[in-house]
Amino acid sequence: MLTTGYQTIKNYHHHENHKSHHTHDRKTAAGGPEIESRGTRKIKVVRRVLDANDIMARKNRDFFKDQNVFVLNMMSSPGSGKTTTLEKTLAHIMPDIKSAVVVGDICTTNDADRLSKTGVPVVQINTDEFGGDCHLAAHVIEKSLQGLDFENIDLLIVENIGNLVCPAEFDIGEDARVVVLSVTEGEDKPAKYPLMFRVCDAVLLNKTDLLPYLDYDREAAIKYIQQVHPGMPVFEISARTEDGFEEWLDWLKESITAKLGR
Repeated sequence: MLTTGYQTIKNYHHHENHKSHHTHDRKTAAGGPEIESRGTRKIKVVRRVLDANDIMARKNRDFFKDQNVFVLNMMSSPGSGKTTTLEKTLAHIMPDIKSAVVVGDICTTNDADRLSKTGVPVVQINTDEFGGDCHLAAHVIEKSLQGLDFENIDLLIVENIGNLVCPAEFDIGEDARVVVLSVTEGEDKPAKYPLMFRVCDAVLLNKTDLLPYLDYDREAAIKYIQQVHPGMPVFEISARTEDGFEEWLDWLKESITAKLGR
């Protein structure tokens, strides 16, 4: 349904093979039998989830290729400034690069409300009604595409749910992954959450305008990033002041051009 200028998806369902990979209560997502914490059974359940996701991700990727659309998966922990970064990015690239956004959150439409003011089509996905998943999976992205007009979209941005762990595990059919890391989070986040930084194509080191007021070693942060993913570009930006945006926008435009040829 359409709500306040954007599409909201709240009651979508998992495919029957997509059980939650979390086992905090030692039950399956469907309330099935207890899963052993040791041995191979738990591993097989998780493997089935990821295998099913990869199949749908390949279908998504084929669809995006047919539609000639570049897809960016933007991830971060909560409070990194991801939405503000997207607001400022869209303001710079629209209308030359026709864009749309899929926003994932456990609850609220706060981020979608903000992004819809930029004039781009926005699809809101909330996961609270079926357990509060901390990531967007490929089949969820597939469902969110139904209300979008791909005749008028060059760039689809997925603002994933704020989490430095789960979103990194799920391919959604994107062309590139970017992680936003705030200088307020600590220098060692890449070492603590290496998979996120290993699977991403670029890092936005955000809130650099706060560096004069923090005991933060930016060189150490970049060193940790390069240890996990050697050679990955790191763009030092301030979403509030837009310092450093030129290099980030150049990288994004070049990535889009490389796929779309324009």
